[in-house]
Amino acid sequence: PTALAEIRSRGWGFAILSNTDPDFLATSIRRIGVEPDLTITAAEAGSYKPAPGHWNAFRERSGADPARHVHVGASLFHDIEPAARLGILAVWINRLGERSELPRAAELTDLSGLPEALDRILPAR
Repeated sequence: PTALAEIRSRGWGFAILSNTDPDFLATSIRRIGVEPDLTITAAEAGSYKPAPGHWNAFRERSGADPARHVHVGASLFHDIEPAARLGILAVWINRLGERSELPRAAELTDLSGLPEALDRILPAR
């Protein structure tokens, strides 16, 4: 939560693209304590990650510049691989110490270093 509040203070917005249902996601957001700018669930996307529905819905609903979109995720299968396939910069939160040759802009063990990683990758406007 601290890292999410910090990225917002540095000018970044953030969205949650989740394979969970809206009720479960709402509970998780209350627990996190930082409200995202946008949420996209599997029900809204009409598919489950790693299918591209979440990213397509994000582009349509957010209007974000694709060149300034950085996907942050913990799952190689659900997050990092599809982001790479779609040409989206990705930060891998590798909590399990896994190995992968997939391209990524940064790799962190937790969210605490995310603000600095984003500043290095693509500073907020």
